[in-house]
Amino acid sequence: MGSYTRLTREQMAARVAHDIPDGAIVNLGIGLPTLVANHLPPGREIILHSENGLLGMGPAPAPGQEDPDLINAGKQPVTALPGAAFFHHADSFAMMRGGHLDICVLGAFQVSAAGDLANWHTGLPDAIPAVGGAMDLAIGAKKTFVMMEHLTKAGESKIVERCTYPLTAAACVSRIYSDLAVLDVTPTGLKLVDCVPGLSHAELQRLTGLPLLLS
Repeated sequence: MGSYTRLTREQMAARVAHDIPDGAIVNLGIGLPTLVANHLPPGREIILHSENGLLGMGPAPAPGQEDPDLINAGKQPVTALPGAAFFHHADSFAMMRGGHLDICVLGAFQVSAAGDLANWHTGLPDAIPAVGGAMDLAIGAKKTFVMMEHLTKAGESKIVERCTYPLTAAACVSRIYSDLAVLDVTPTGLKLVDCVPGLSHAELQRLTGLPLLLS
């Protein structure tokens, strides 16, 4: 077993931001994905959409500069870039459902080898369901990226053969970004794009519990 260090949340966000192409219109889901807004490369024109009715969202404001009327879907303070637009919640969902978003970045409880996504309910009796607009985003966006920790607190892989939690959407995930690796969902299986230094393919495959194809 090699020596490796998991990516921090900020490092994961920076990795996702690096892969978003110029000109993309992107929705960032609540939780970890919101951090991506703070790491978009300068000089690249990427338009961020928030499902509560904002197009042209910027990074988080500096401490003390928060505007209580300017928040994202997770009720976190954000900024608005020059040219930003505000609109009704219904119009925002029409954008999401109508295929107008290039990418959405969502968190997940589980992702299957086929790209099925479970991110709104664990099925436990005391769990609070919180689907929000995730179903609309997962189906409506041209590509769905998932950003999550690779393992649960119990050390079990969140990447599974079949999801055991209620599905958000089937076969919607294009790419998985975890604190250990980046994996593409392909018709022939999960393909390893890259992983943290010091982590071998064999060890990553053991932690994941599924076969991982090499690029």
